Amino acid sequence: MAKSKSTSLWRPGNALMALGILLLKLSARMPMPLLQFIGKALGTFVYIVFPYRKRVALINLGLCFPELSDKERRQLTYRHYQSMGMGIFEMAAAWYKPDEEILKWGQFKGIEHVEAVEESGRGILLLTAHFTTLEFYGRLFLLNRRFSCMYREPNQAILAKEMTRIRLDRMGRVIHMDEVNELIRALRSREIVWYAPDQGKKIKYSAVLPFFGVPAVTNTATGRLTRMGKAAVLPFFGYRKPDGTYHAEVFPELKDFPSDDPEADAIRINQVVEEMIRTAPDQYFWLHKRFKRRGEGYPDVYKKDSGPGTLDPGPKRDSQSSSPVSSVQSPESGNDK
Repeated sequence: MAKSKSTSLWRPGNALMALGILLLKLSARMPMPLLQFIGKALGTFVYIVFPYRKRVALINLGLCFPELSDKERRQLTYRHYQSMGMGIFEMAAAWYKPDEEILKWGQFKGIEHVEAVEESGRGILLLTAHFTTLEFYGRLFLLNRRFSCMYREPNQAILAKEMTRIRLDRMGRVIHMDEVNELIRALRSREIVWYAPDQGKKIKYSAVLPFFGVPAVTNTATGRLTRMGKAAVLPFFGYRKPDGTYHAEVFPELKDFPSDDPEADAIRINQVVEEMIRTAPDQYFWLHKRFKRRGEGYPDVYKKDSGPGTLDPGPKRDSQSSSPVSSVQSPESGNDK
């Protein structure tokens, strides 16, 4: 279980966060176009004035999209900061706007794939990834089905308290990332569990495997969890369209999953996430150091003497050993890629 943290408002950080949450609640009363405009302006401001982790984003994009020019990667990074800014207000909308407002701005597809697994009497591991729009497209799913979620508690106590309150109000179980047994129980109880394994962390079940063809620490537990929970894996993804509306879609169950090879399963999951990212590359969370702590034999690509133009990702491993999943195709987006 996560350790409890003080939520006393006498602590300056807590008081500021409480004020921030109040402002988010107030902002949720604004129309979505205005929220998106403010968020985009905020992202632009941060990119220009306080470009937090801009170098990390450029390195990640250089590794994942080597076919892009430096100018194209910088343009994509700029749009990513705008998406990050909009993501703050999309989260506010997802947390505090009424159902009818969410439905007005979002389109949801693929409920038939959920129903097919439910009819088979199994639980669902809802496979997604860390996109700036995830709170909004998660709310779209909740308007169709209740689900439980895996989560990592934020370090900020007031934010963690509010996030947990909202999740408990709308969802089934709120399962901390360390509570694997609780996850298995939920799946065996035929529940739907939101699951995003795309941010690499060195744990017992992890390996250095290709992500966009570049070695990265990768979670290899997905297949084991699916087998132990007697569940199906359904990819789920959402993004903001050029017209400001949102598209969320559940895709068909991953067939022949899991296999007898946890690493092959993990590569397949990485490939599914890659397909999601290519649909809306500006909306993926590029500020995360996806290629860190890979171990001996792999260079530290985030060292100060590295740069997007002179990256050595280390020894590569073929990521095309199997097709990711023929059922996951990019929904029509019209996004600028």
